[in-house]
Amino acid sequence: MKSPFANHADRIAAFESSFIYPVVSSEFCGGRKVTDVLCDLAENGAKVVQLREKHQSDANLFALACACREITARYGMLLFIDDRLDIALACNADGVHLGQDDMPVASARKIAPEMIIGASTHNAAEIIAAQKDGCSYLNIGPIYPTQTKSVACGALGVDFFNELKKLVTVPFSVMGGIKERHIADLAALGARHIAMVTEVIAKPQLCRLQHINGKTVNNGK
Repeated sequence: MKSPFANHADRIAAFESSFIYPVVSSEFCGGRKVTDVLCDLAENGAKVVQLREKHQSDANLFALACACREITARYGMLLFIDDRLDIALACNADGVHLGQDDMPVASARKIAPEMIIGASTHNAAEIIAAQKDGCSYLNIGPIYPTQTKSVACGALGVDFFNELKKLVTVPFSVMGGIKERHIADLAALGARHIAMVTEVIAKPQLCRLQHINGKTVNNGK
């Protein structure tokens, strides 16, 4: 299944129009199928989704990624694959999200110039390096304590995030322990893309939130 987006510029424009950024993993779907969760998110207006699977075989991950590509293409959504540029390319995903221990951003950019390359960052040095290496967007986190990902730095907190964002010159998302009650405060601090795992899987209606003129409003019916 082909992507509904022609090139990097189209993908970035679509990403910039998103606010809630769901990250879906079978580990946190409560026994539901990833594809069923994704359909719920899509029906509730999600514009982007990241598939994050840390413990799947390559064959199973590829099959799941292809199934997610079919759903996201049908709904005109962006599909990003966590860590695995090879799987992202093979299933015609729109992007890959790379951690600090994954393929370097600059190398991924050379291989996939039209793909969105996201980068996880936790401090000033990583933000500066990711931007220098050509990331399309970066993620700052974890903002709050989280059980979905283990990082040595621990939770950054909103004050540190507020300082780090001053270094950012590309689109960025925030992630890590974010609950519905945190969304308005993060938006007020300048977050334009809120990445969420367990909260948005449990509450797909959060995808109806849109960011307009610096204010978070609910456009859902």
